[in-house]
Amino acid sequence: MSVYKLAEKIVIEGIEQAQHAGYGEQDLARALMAEVLNVYKRERSMIDIAHELNFLADNLDEDTDYAFMRP
Repeated sequence: MSVYKLAEKIVIEGIEQAQHAGYGEQDLARALMAEVLNVYKRERSMIDIAHELNFLADNLDEDTDYAFMRP
């Protein structure tokens, strides 16, 4: 199983658990994002994290190719 499939499985299970506890998907997503950032902070600089988040934000449209920088 790829790490992406594993993450998807964990999120699906987490959504079910959150709903049973009275929380919505958006509440869980916000909490998961905070936890992901805590993991990133263990080994990455704030600038590196910010660059990745900006890249993801700039490429939210799944129908558009990622914008890559050319050397």
